[in-house]
Amino acid sequence: MKNKTVRAIALCMIVLCLSALIGCGATAEKKNKVSVVCTLFPPYDFLREITAGAEQIELTLLLKPGQESHDYDPSSKDILKIHECDLFVYGGGESDNWIDRVLQSVDTEHKTVISLMDTVNPLATETVEGMEHDHEEHHGETEYDEHVWTDPENAITIVKALQAALGKIDPNNAEAYRTNASAYITKLQTLDAEFEQTVNTASRRTVVVADRFPLLYFCKAYDLTYYAAFSGCAASVEPSSATVQFLIDTVKKEQIPAVFQMELSAGALASTIAENTGCKVKTFYSCHNLTQQDFDNGETYLSLMQKNVDALKEVLN
Repeated sequence: MKNKTVRAIALCMIVLCLSALIGCGATAEKKNKVSVVCTLFPPYDFLREITAGAEQIELTLLLKPGQESHDYDPSSKDILKIHECDLFVYGGGESDNWIDRVLQSVDTEHKTVISLMDTVNPLATETVEGMEHDHEEHHGETEYDEHVWTDPENAITIVKALQAALGKIDPNNAEAYRTNASAYITKLQTLDAEFEQTVNTASRRTVVVADRFPLLYFCKAYDLTYYAAFSGCAASVEPSSATVQFLIDTVKKEQIPAVFQMELSAGALASTIAENTGCKVKTFYSCHNLTQQDFDNGETYLSLMQKNVDALKEVLN
């Protein structure tokens, strides 16, 4: 809690200083390009598809590849980019509380701001049997899962919202954005159909995630039963012995051939379960972020989700 307070105070100081500089005309002259800033990889990747071939777009991803999004601290340079951009896109979940403070200092009258959670129907987080309880205090408020893009149908909805926003900001190129978005949506629909077929032809509908669980929207979309160690944005990553034993017992009882760990995870818990049950360990890509190597290799939301299709086939059969 102390660290969060210190971070909040530091952020406020940065925002105040930047506001003063911007108010005094310290910002650079406005460029002819349309500046788009995203906090997370999924909308960044969606926008790469929507704006393909558009030289007038300046697209920035704030979260660096390999960086843990739940512990992200914006730099003064990051905050300045938010101040100066034409379109700002962020997740909108609990991990983005810092954004509220930044936006309070921004003149949003001439800026489009999109929260991904506002574009879809958000789902309240769940604590299923065996899952560690999140001990963070929420004072009775409903906490919503922020990983909305893990459901391809939500991804389609988000793409439509981003395309529409860009079309209003840059009407001269609206038709090109619409064409690109339509082609990309067709690919997302194909991905959705692949997941549907994989699940509907499988011999089981249960997955075990020995990690944080950012897959609520995904499991709900395909009617999958799930067990996990932690919720999607859990503060803790050290499971109790009771949680470890429950997951081990579940894998044995359900004869699960493989458990999932999430990308960017150390995978210690998944390895423990594998050692005690003989199951395999597979990686599921939530696409919240990706490694530097995957980014450099040109991995995309679609390519990573395709890897999930292949992994799911092995886990469910």
